[in-house]
Amino acid sequence: MVGDTIARTRPRITVVGSINMDLVIRVSRLPRPGETVAGHGFEIIPGGKGANQAVAAARLGAAVEMVGRVGDDVFGERLTESLKAFGVGTGHVAVTPGCPSGVATIGVEDSGENAIIVAAGANGHVTPKDVAHAADVIAAADTVLLQLELPTETVLAAAAVARRAGVRVILNPAPAPARMPEELFLVDAICPNETEARAITGESGDDGGGAWATWLARRGAGLAIVTLGARGAVYCEPGCAPVFTPPFQVRAVDSTAAGDAFAGALAVALSEGRPPAEAVRFASAAGALAVTKLGAQPAMPTRTEVDMLLAQ
Repeated sequence: MVGDTIARTRPRITVVGSINMDLVIRVSRLPRPGETVAGHGFEIIPGGKGANQAVAAARLGAAVEMVGRVGDDVFGERLTESLKAFGVGTGHVAVTPGCPSGVATIGVEDSGENAIIVAAGANGHVTPKDVAHAADVIAAADTVLLQLELPTETVLAAAAVARRAGVRVILNPAPAPARMPEELFLVDAICPNETEARAITGESGDDGGGAWATWLARRGAGLAIVTLGARGAVYCEPGCAPVFTPPFQVRAVDSTAAGDAFAGALAVALSEGRPPAEAVRFASAAGALAVTKLGAQPAMPTRTEVDMLLAQ
């Protein structure tokens, strides 16, 4: 596995992933099947797991390139401009003719819990050919960050290009697939949340998540991390016992992009050469800060904010 590299002043991260427009409605509680509830707020906010993670890394000081697609609809240009505004490179964000951009409808409870429905749109048209066209920015990166909102063959192609170039690969396996290809376990770091870990491993996680992290490390991940929401995180390296990282105490407003903040921050920390304990703590701080604000990309914390929380 790739791992021990000389830390750079500014990490270089390439994200191959989804770009969505989030349609966010705040509700006192999420509806049950067949039920309608009244909302008390609505916002249109740029999102998508890939784009969120790209913004998270950029806000933490990394030089970030985004590889993905938007549609030729009203959202496409706005999504690309939002990435640029956050300092993310968009030279490999293509426009798909005759196709809508990816969209997510998100219900957010006052407690911060959420429910999300995603329509892939242009994200479903990101192909291995797009990955081949972006091979230069993948090979030039310290870390390539992947998720599973793109076609599986595209994610596999991106991982393969990165491995051939000796570039670290981090996978955020979300949404969790019914069956994950064996090649995707063989990454330098994997970071599901507890729902995704349960689905991928088939384990109950009764020990607080340690069994999930151990299972993933034994399957081939160089560093297996499971985020546990308000209960913190647990990580495991091959041949080692799982290690629990305590949570940060914050007031939750919207948990929508907590995992994306964690993944983006993890990519930054590992690219800087931090050991696992420090990297997971750094990523946990970013994830905690993200839940204190509404929305996805606007909620990604800055380096100063993360450093201040760690100092406390």
